Amino acid sequence: MISTIRARRDFLAANAGKRVATPGFVLLVHDRRDGSDAMRVGYTVSKKVGNAVTRNRMKRRLRELARAALPHLGSPGADHVLIGRQRGVERDFATLRAELEAALARAATR
Repeated sequence: MISTIRARRDFLAANAGKRVATPGFVLLVHDRRDGSDAMRVGYTVSKKVGNAVTRNRMKRRLRELARAALPHLGSPGADHVLIGRQRGVERDFATLRAELEAALARAATR
């Protein structure tokens, strides 16, 4: 089961973790070290990306990417934060999926 990060302090803590940048988004992976194997995921898209409609579209895409990839490729006991970038809105979904899989693999090896 993957739960959603909602508290600001959890997003700030994830900022101290591993960072993998791709053209469509930035992935932050932070090991909580609380003894739990539960994975959590958070999404954020700034106003620089566009208006509310564009930001919500990007968040929907990020949620679908995480739903498909995190159960298999995510790090147990870690928080994963996906930060949407402006170029991520118009990128092909299959390309974004490949970027997320590569980013999760890179974060796991660091």
